[in-house]
Amino acid sequence: MKPNHIKDINEDNKRTFKIDFSDIGLALQLFGQHNSNLIKIAAALDININARGNTVFIQGDPIASKLAANILDQLYGLLEENYPIHPNDVDYAINILSGNDRIKLKKIFMDTVFVKSNKSLITPKSPAQKDYIDAIRNYDIVFGIGPAGTGKTYLAMAMAVESLTKGRVSRIILTRPAVEAGETLGFLPGDLAEKVDPYLRPLYDALHDMMRFEKVSSLMHQGVIEVAPIAFMRGRTLNDSFIILDEAQNTTTEQMKMFLTRIGFSSKAVITGDITQIDLPVDRTSGLIESKTILQGIEGIQFVFFSKADVVRHRLVQDIIKAYEDLEAGKR
Repeated sequence: MKPNHIKDINEDNKRTFKIDFSDIGLALQLFGQHNSNLIKIAAALDININARGNTVFIQGDPIASKLAANILDQLYGLLEENYPIHPNDVDYAINILSGNDRIKLKKIFMDTVFVKSNKSLITPKSPAQKDYIDAIRNYDIVFGIGPAGTGKTYLAMAMAVESLTKGRVSRIILTRPAVEAGETLGFLPGDLAEKVDPYLRPLYDALHDMMRFEKVSSLMHQGVIEVAPIAFMRGRTLNDSFIILDEAQNTTTEQMKMFLTRIGFSSKAVITGDITQIDLPVDRTSGLIESKTILQGIEGIQFVFFSKADVVRHRLVQDIIKAYEDLEAGKR
């Protein structure tokens, strides 16, 4: 059933949707500065959208116009719940509802994962991200597999910090293989920690985005947060921990088996990776690809797969991923 403020009207023999928003203040937030959000939706769907006061008129292809009305109605509903709409949220809404117009944005956008130190919210931005968050909540071992920019590591980190701050675990362990990304770095000066630090920098970046630098430094000094290459996991049993293995596509079979068998009682592990960006020698099998083959179907382990539609970086990243997918498809 249509919300009562959306009406189908005929104007100059053209199909038009008219939407009346009850709160002019929220309507102006929805429209964006100089109607930028309306312009973005109109361009994406190849339709015309015009605003008069707190009323919007949508004209064009009937299916696209109906989709635009749905997007605006749901975004307005988020504003009514005090959810701040940012320009990127409009992009996410277009992508999500273009793929499935029955999805409720509130169920995705209003699932708060973590509140950062600057009071901004971390929430899922796509159905796959929502599935990923739910999987982490409900399973002890979760694999997040998909292209760069889909939030795999960032959301896992947010869930880890939330678990620590709420006392569900007593420590966070962040690890990744120390494999060079298609380049030879040569000799690195310094002690062992300084040598592996460049490989672990993305994990530090995500962590510092969620907690104040002083807090992170204190917790690392206490051993509550540990960041280390995967080789350091050998021989350990990790109890009462939230463990993230990042860049898992660059683990070997032996490393993946070693990591998964480290997990102890009251622990949760999230393994992330992009199987299209493997930097191992050609004669080595990726532990992530192998685990995808042999571990699906085991109770307590969940796999979540992301696609370019879930990319939450710059809009061009989706186009770049597609271009490389097309290139690979042409080589087959």
